[in-house]
This record gives sequence, C-alpha cells and structure tokens, in this order.
Amino acid sequence: MTTYHIHSLAGEALASHLPSLCDVLENCVSGGASVSFMHPLSREKSLQFWSGVAASAARGERIVLVAQDDTGEIVGTVQVVLEQPENQSHRADVSKLLVHEKARRQGLARRLMDALEREALAHGKTVLVLDTSTGSGAEHFYLQCGWQRVGEIPRFALMPDGNVTATTIFYKFL
Repeated sequence: MTTYHIHSLAGEALASHLPSLCDVLENCVSGGASVSFMHPLSREKSLQFWSGVAASAARGERIVLVAQDDTGEIVGTVQVVLEQPENQSHRADVSKLLVHEKARRQGLARRLMDALEREALAHGKTVLVLDTSTGSGAEHFYLQCGWQRVGEIPRFALMPDGNVTATTIFYKFL
C-alpha cells in the first residue's frame, strides 16, 4: 500500500513541482471536475494557473498543501487563501481540492482538508468558506466533513464539458 505525505509547499519547492500539480489539475478537469477550467485544459493554461498560485503563495496570500506518494509525485492538493479584506481577517477561502484519479478512495481528500483546517487555525482563521458544483460528489463529501450548507446559486458556472451547473456555498467554523 502506498503511503502519502501531506505538507505545505512554497517558494522554490512549489515551483519545482509545477508539472506534477499540472498533471493533477488536468486529470481532474478531464474527469469532469468543475474547478474553473474547460476541457481540454492545455498544459500552457495549467502552468499559467499554477505559476500564479506559486506567486501568491510566495507573497503569503495562500498556503498550498500537497499529498505526495512514496516516489515524491504529487497526487493531491488543496489551498487555503489567507488574504482577505481587513474586516474579514478571521476568515479564509478553500480553493482547488484536487485528487488525481489514481489516488482516489484512499482518504486523501479528507486528510488534505484536515491539514488545511490545522493550517488555517495556525494562521488565526476561524471561519472557512468554499463553493462546489451542486450535485457533485464533492458536495456530499463536504457535508460528511462537517461543513454547513448555506444555499445554492443556479447557473453559476460551466462544467468542463460546457453544461451549466449551480454552485453550493458552504462554511465551517474552526
């Protein structure tokens, strides 16, 4: 059985893993995940996204957590966006919980979210917010993890195949 290690990456360490992060993102988009991108997702667009994330992490605006297998390959990731308006300094956004299809059904998403909550608390965040495609497996997952459903916004985004989806808003107090 494969052992996975979950930790944060920033700076040069994050930059050196951009290809693996692109692989995870592209795999999730090709599998139909509604994570802001359309299918097919080009490597160029994927690299542009992760380069922006790396720059944001370098500025201390977010923390990027990864799950790496025994070989060091990244198979999962999630971000906590720390940078918020002055009157919301106690809050953070959760972004891009992604697990490569080859590493699913092993508890990685849950472990990534648990690590994210610990990181958020360590940075003084006590309210987390996220949204996910209504009716998706992710929606059910967040409910199982103790997140509170606020409601949904119809026709919020396009799925990678071009179909319109609603989004469900969640929050969690830490």
